[in-house]
Amino acid sequence: MISTKIEQNNTLKLEGTTQDLEYWQEDVARDGFAVIKGAIPKERIEGYANDMMSWLEGFNLGFDRNDPSTVHKSKLPHITEKGMCLNYAVTHEDFVWKVRTEPGILSAFHKIYNDKKLIVSFDAVNFGFPNRTDIPPNDPWPHQDQDPKKPGFRVMQGLVNVFPNGPKDGGLIVCKGAHLLSEQFHKEMAWEEPIPAWNPEWYGFTDKGMQWLADKGCEWVKVCAEPGDLLIWDSRTPHYNLSPEGETPRFVIYTCYMPVSGATQEELVRKKKAFEDWNGTTHWPNCQVVGNNNAKRDGVDDPHNRFEPVKKPVLDEEGFKLTGIPYIKASA
Repeated sequence: MISTKIEQNNTLKLEGTTQDLEYWQEDVARDGFAVIKGAIPKERIEGYANDMMSWLEGFNLGFDRNDPSTVHKSKLPHITEKGMCLNYAVTHEDFVWKVRTEPGILSAFHKIYNDKKLIVSFDAVNFGFPNRTDIPPNDPWPHQDQDPKKPGFRVMQGLVNVFPNGPKDGGLIVCKGAHLLSEQFHKEMAWEEPIPAWNPEWYGFTDKGMQWLADKGCEWVKVCAEPGDLLIWDSRTPHYNLSPEGETPRFVIYTCYMPVSGATQEELVRKKKAFEDWNGTTHWPNCQVVGNNNAKRDGVDDPHNRFEPVKKPVLDEEGFKLTGIPYIKASA
């Protein structure tokens, strides 16, 4: 089987002939990102779109998918200016887990790692509505989600696109090909005082860093996609997201996987507790950071907080393995 894999020196290697490779495998190796078309069939992605809208309406705060005037922070759960919804146990809703276990999504990550023993992150859901004035603007926040002290390919990030996403519909913007310059960048820019990082697996690019990338000819690209497309990018690739400007919301579900062999027993035990407590994580599937479901509204606990999913997931054997729990040894 033609695949990509991680070599011992942490480089991403393409296996097979050019004729045999999936188009997106060449794209991601060269550019640091790719769009995998139609990873989820149209009829199912439309169902997930309905589930996401219903989840928002289910708070009974006044949001109505058919009335744009109801897109307001007072009528919605807490959603950041970047569209992220991190709390309310949304990361474990049934529709989120169904996306994580979609065959087209799993098969792509099986090919990326040449490994079927994967674990998945309990990452955020993004509800991006256009033309919002009730929350702060989404300023650019170019970053890479990988510790500069740990170079080489380590993890492939991903998201499933739910609505049509054109040039003005917000979404992922990436620095094309910059993942190949990551090690050089961090060596040459090691003198610079870094932007404070909220966890080690995050690095923010300053104006000087952005200039370095520009001087190397790196191009920033807005990634467009159709419903059901899977977007993937190397965690070394500089990126951020844009808010939608047109009329179409930007809804996505983040999907990131890694081989279970990349997680320690301690991390798997922490991941088990996160799952049992219905808590989220970052995109790192080895559960380096665990969130909580205690959202704040105007500086105080949101009275509408939820600490378990509205519809709990029902996982089959393959889905349950993605939690990492079956891989915990009895002595751990």
